[in-house]
Amino acid sequence: MPVNVDTTVDPITLEVLREGLISIVREMRITMSKIAYSSVLYEAHDFSCALFDRTGQTIAQSEDLPGHVIPLPWIVRSVMEEYAGNIHPGDLFILNDPYRGGTHLPDVTVVYPFFIDGELVLFPAMRAHWADVGGMTPGSISGKATEIYQEGIRIPPIKLYERGQINQQLMDLLLANMRLPEERKGDLRAMVGTCRTAERRVREVVARYGRPAMERYMATILDRAEARMRARIAAIPDGEYCNEDYWDFSGSDTNPVRVQVRLTVRGDTVEADFTGSSPCVAGPINASLAVTTSGVFVVLKSAIDPSGAVNSGTFRPITVVAPEGTVLNATPPAATGGFSEVRRKVSAVTLGALAQALPRAVAGDVKGTANHTYIGGWNPRKGKQYVYYEYPHGGVGGFRGGDGSHALACYNSGDSASIQPVEALESEYPLMIDLTELRVDSAGDGTWRGGCGMRREVRIVEGSGSFSELSDRNVIPPFGVLGGTSGRPNRFVVRQNGKVLEPSDTPGKVTGFPLRTGDTLIELSAGGGGYGDPLARSAEAVAEDVMEGVLSRERAEAVYGVILRDGAVDTPATVAGRAALAAARPRLSLSRQALPEIVDGKRPCYLSPATAQRLGLVAGQVVEYVGPTGMVLRGWVTPQAEVEPDAVFLGEFGRRVLGLKDGDTVVLRPLFATTEQIA
Repeated sequence: MPVNVDTTVDPITLEVLREGLISIVREMRITMSKIAYSSVLYEAHDFSCALFDRTGQTIAQSEDLPGHVIPLPWIVRSVMEEYAGNIHPGDLFILNDPYRGGTHLPDVTVVYPFFIDGELVLFPAMRAHWADVGGMTPGSISGKATEIYQEGIRIPPIKLYERGQINQQLMDLLLANMRLPEERKGDLRAMVGTCRTAERRVREVVARYGRPAMERYMATILDRAEARMRARIAAIPDGEYCNEDYWDFSGSDTNPVRVQVRLTVRGDTVEADFTGSSPCVAGPINASLAVTTSGVFVVLKSAIDPSGAVNSGTFRPITVVAPEGTVLNATPPAATGGFSEVRRKVSAVTLGALAQALPRAVAGDVKGTANHTYIGGWNPRKGKQYVYYEYPHGGVGGFRGGDGSHALACYNSGDSASIQPVEALESEYPLMIDLTELRVDSAGDGTWRGGCGMRREVRIVEGSGSFSELSDRNVIPPFGVLGGTSGRPNRFVVRQNGKVLEPSDTPGKVTGFPLRTGDTLIELSAGGGGYGDPLARSAEAVAEDVMEGVLSRERAEAVYGVILRDGAVDTPATVAGRAALAAARPRLSLSRQALPEIVDGKRPCYLSPATAQRLGLVAGQVVEYVGPTGMVLRGWVTPQAEVEPDAVFLGEFGRRVLGLKDGDTVVLRPLFATTEQIA
């Protein structure tokens, strides 16, 4: 669809104004980093800022978190709808409602309407993660929450300031329902001050260009971004591309939660339809349509136009469909603490679908979760409660031409810190960080391997506390592509009196596990998925990984077929080892039986009992199918007598994902082991 871009504006002024507005957002970020009260904001930068025009469209953002900033237009529009005709200079709105453009309850947003001569011009707004907003556990995020009322105080769009005057009663009400109220008050004041910084800078811009000219230029900024995005989409081959994936489980039971997408490219538009995904679950793995949209957008933008502007113009060619009442378009009272897990899974499944159209643009999966990690308790040294919050980053996926980075905040994390400084944490909390290192053998293998995850050990040195975790990819790991293997899953355990304990029967979903002085929380983050066949990796690169300590000699031999003698590659032995590994890969034909493709929300992997036994697979084991498109599907081993020997069943949807037809074969392999020995 042609976009009517105003070509009469001065291009130099247009670019100066566009960059000027982005610079205002950058100054907002700098301001917040300097004056925030809690370490998750001033050290980890878990906040986002943006400017919106008078209709609620995003005009400018900066190095912000996609999961924060992309849903913000829904927030601004909800304020405009709720207070139509009742928005005045000096007003400031606060809200965190996940069903009105929010994410999860700890992400609190303020919206500050800016007026010139009585006319609304812009909305500076920002969203920041508060370390606690009440609820059943310190930190307000629980892997076991079953409804939103357990996750903290839910704030609809409401005026915290009216015509410049604070509503102190409202402030008192909010803080009375939160742990560490003085810290929350400090963070809120920092957010208000940040928006007022934006107000001063916007006023300078309006004084220079005038309001009418500024509004004209802002409209052109959006139209240009739309035209650019449409041109990039038009270069993708038309078609319908399918994919599916799973969350480990909801948190309230051990059943996996399914997401599927049909990505339709038609001309210069894209529609992502998630019909067929799981309904809302009695656990925290639910999110709003705004969050789902952000997961789709960040993948499309990163893959086809990583250097272009991000504003509402770039959103226009993209449509996202998810039926109401599903995990991707949640309705009250669904818990939403795991919104980041939802967003990241949406990104992963969208990336897999897009890879079928643009195979060179694909990469191995990342850790696939926020890894919300909380320890809360009483700090005897400071005489007050504390909430330690961290999100251990994992390995980045391998990509064509390069290995994934180790333990790094990935493409969907904005400028959030990869690792919070040990000194800052130990000075703030009654904790000792005994160990921070790369997690050996955690990277997905490939021609270009994924990055390693990290291992961090956090010991309670005073008092007691409780540990809560909301994570994913603890059972079903980050996937590899084009023959690359999965990374090792996330894992969180507690060392107590010399014994390593699993803190929950649902890995990655923990609520209030008691900790005492001397107990150690061990955080193990996932490795990134690999890219390409591991047997095609340079033997010298494998040897270098062994030398650097990120890959064991045993795994170098077992997966890469690389044999080392005195640190050097034994070339004849390596050639023979690689040939043996290639010959041993189990290739199965496609069964002709008519069997149900999805049962109880998951994909059965139907094999004859004899075939399962030959491959060393047991009922219920999670495996992955590897097809010629380069993507993988996960399934649960289900022995079925009527399936032909040396065959596996795959239904119509699965065949479309993997690009298979009658007569083709598929490789079946078990997933990366979910456990490892921990001393």
